[in-house]
Amino acid sequence: MAELATIARPYAEALFKAAGQEPGIAEQVSALAAVAADARLRVFAGDPKVSAEQVFGLISGVLAKPLTPSLANFLRTLLDNGRLAAMPEIGTQFHALANART
Repeated sequence: MAELATIARPYAEALFKAAGQEPGIAEQVSALAAVAADARLRVFAGDPKVSAEQVFGLISGVLAKPLTPSLANFLRTLLDNGRLAAMPEIGTQFHALANART
């Protein structure tokens, strides 16, 4: 999975820079990573008839709390770039960056 880690690294770093200090962001990143790991969601997201906005709506709907504006923008960027599958690894790397900060 080195390739996925390589893809995830710049996204995790950007997310950490943009939102790493926001209250509750770590929990939201974990929740988003867990949802993105669902195989059924990835099949749905990979359907060419499904728009990025539809995928965003589905993900937003299953999360317990609304996404912060910065995390919502981040998710839209992932979806627009076809990188939803990298979100679990992005979450792992984000948490590694957060842990290294403390």
